[in-house]
Amino acid sequence: MTLQQEIVGNAMQMAVVSLQPGQTVYCEAGKFLFKTTNVTMETRLGGPSGGGGQSQPGSSASGGMGGLLRQAMGTAMQAGQRVLAGESLAFQYFTTQGGEGTVGFAGVLPGEMRALELDGTRAWFAEKDAFVAAESTVDFGVAFQGGRTGRSGGEGFVLEKFTGRGTVIIAGAGNFIDLNPADFGGRVEVDTGCVVAFEEGIRYGVQRVGGLNRQGLMNAVFGGEGLSLATLEGDGRVILQSLTIESLANALRKAQGGDKQGPTGGLFSTNAQ
Repeated sequence: MTLQQEIVGNAMQMAVVSLQPGQTVYCEAGKFLFKTTNVTMETRLGGPSGGGGQSQPGSSASGGMGGLLRQAMGTAMQAGQRVLAGESLAFQYFTTQGGEGTVGFAGVLPGEMRALELDGTRAWFAEKDAFVAAESTVDFGVAFQGGRTGRSGGEGFVLEKFTGRGTVIIAGAGNFIDLNPADFGGRVEVDTGCVVAFEEGIRYGVQRVGGLNRQGLMNAVFGGEGLSLATLEGDGRVILQSLTIESLANALRKAQGGDKQGPTGGLFSTNAQ
């Protein structure tokens, strides 16, 4: 059953989901806005892939105490992984009772939202904090990038991973642009903070901006990008955002008279990361 949802608004969008009997949708803590009275809300530590979502009929009975222990350990490991990644500890689950119900969700930054449809053949990866809500048939996981990529890229170390079938709703800052690296010679380079999400099959990495020469140092020191750019290669969908969290934070600090970015950006920035 396809999740019925509508994304409304402009500068700060929200998703209004119509739940049918038997459907369950879950969100990250802090993304819930409103619901009708016939929709129940339950907070759980685990997501669907960690045993905290839709349980299988008879699984506890057949597994006995050992099954309960394995389920508890799986939930604890999943919750611990999310905490280490800086994600929310808990999820909120919404199920309608006695007819159609309505639930509203939103991101935490001014910008767009997008509903992605998973058919079970390809996973989607998203930057940390992009996740808003998903059907209970969609599994939420955390993917850690390789050591070199993570240390170099900053924002690119931890990714959210969505698998299974159903609808997942993500949010970003500013406006979205969709592209396929295959349409641009197979590779694009972007600011590390501009990546919102991409399909499985896209190779994500981080590279140094220029070489260790005069122009490379000029790019790093005065260009505002630091030392790294994100690289996206392959054939698949990529979603970028026009506003980075760092640039928004710098603008707010400047408006409050606490700007420490300096006139040049780049390595002259003294912002705490």
